[in-house]
Amino acid sequence: MPIYMDVHIVPGVKARNVAEAHQQDLIHQEDYACKCMTYWVDEQRENVFCLIDAPSKEAVIEMHNKAHGLIPHKIIEVSSLLVESFLGRIYDPTEADITDGNLKVFHDPSFRVLLVTQTIDPVLLKHTLGKERSVELLQQHNDLVRQNIREHTGREVEHGGCGFIISFTAASKALSCALAIHRAIEDQLATSIGFKMSITAGEPVEKSATLFGSSIQKAGYMCAIAKCFQVALSSSVRELVTKENLHQMGDKLLAIPPQDEALLESLYATLEEKWQDPEFDADDFCHVMTMSKSQLYRKTIALTGISPNVLLKEFRLDKAREMMKKKHYNIAQVTFDSGFTSPSYFTKCFKKKFGLLPMSYIELVQ
Repeated sequence: MPIYMDVHIVPGVKARNVAEAHQQDLIHQEDYACKCMTYWVDEQRENVFCLIDAPSKEAVIEMHNKAHGLIPHKIIEVSSLLVESFLGRIYDPTEADITDGNLKVFHDPSFRVLLVTQTIDPVLLKHTLGKERSVELLQQHNDLVRQNIREHTGREVEHGGCGFIISFTAASKALSCALAIHRAIEDQLATSIGFKMSITAGEPVEKSATLFGSSIQKAGYMCAIAKCFQVALSSSVRELVTKENLHQMGDKLLAIPPQDEALLESLYATLEEKWQDPEFDADDFCHVMTMSKSQLYRKTIALTGISPNVLLKEFRLDKAREMMKKKHYNIAQVTFDSGFTSPSYFTKCFKKKFGLLPMSYIELVQ
């Protein structure tokens, strides 16, 4: 059966109340073919996240409704391996207190700080540097990052991207790890692999339909505007660390004002929604962002260094590249699925951005 994680927003929530509600879930779980695996509760942020093996989202809702009436605000399907990678467990913590009434009570927040490292696509690196050299450089990067993950008690999260996603329980640990990596990695290695880092924070279930998806997406956006060898820091993380911590980063740090961060998220949220629509252009971009053409141009240039038109085109090209890595596509199919209308124009743009023809990229992937 699939495994689901749901979120309950409960003002004034207390760990004992959640333990009692969970006990009621356990009483009713078999009636709905569910298995309640565990939960996370954060009294400060007033939220609860439940992990449940269930036949459907509807079964989760019905079970909660019968047990205690607390209907989830959102439910997503998750992988138990990913949950354990991010949060460290998929069952109740062994050190939980047991009350006289045989009630297991624990306070274990699910809020995590994510350090994301990003490198050039290994396929493009292989094209530029050759297979042996690219493998050597990426292995150096992997060994260095993993050593610092261990030393700073982070958790490496399995994913299919370029670089690492590392989960921490505290912002200070994530920042210390980033600083240690920055000190250890050589300039030549960082430049050769296009090394960047970003640190964001959040909950496992937010706007995205994937586990910690909102925080990971934001990390990607922050890396997109960072320069090679920089550490981009979200405003939510800046609030959790001391000025002394930030001072240690010096010019290695990229920290933009909260209003610019919100604009960056809006820009990329629009791109995520519209990139496959071939009719979506700069005028539509302005309409969605509720800005004039000059406003959008000025703000996008200031934030990303490129115009809205170029941002849209490059976003589509990156999505096309991702598609080619995941499946065997022909060029025409990639062209139209990524929002371009002409295979010849797509090929020209791809060659200009990545330095090789789309077909050559596909051959390197295979």
